[in-house]
Amino acid sequence: MRMHNRASASRAVESATVGARGSEPDLPTRFRCAACGNLTRFDVVETRRTRSYYHFTVGGGLEVEDQEVLGAEREQVTCRWCGLSDQIEELPVEPS
Repeated sequence: MRMHNRASASRAVESATVGARGSEPDLPTRFRCAACGNLTRFDVVETRRTRSYYHFTVGGGLEVEDQEVLGAEREQVTCRWCGLSDQIEELPVEPS
């Protein structure tokens, strides 16, 4: 079935992306800025390829009931405190 209203389709995809379950990375990573010591605030730019199950209501509302990350590429991590992206270290997350 083709969607004839591209604007509606774009809004549906945008809203699906915002609150989709299963969007956390498979292997948790923490970051640390070697320049300023920040451990908590980073801008992360990633490209993801996902398979999602969209459930549209009769009224047109969208709920993403399942999402699987098929591939992800982290492009850049920038420290929110000092603005540097070339001093970011990845730290393994310790199991609790």
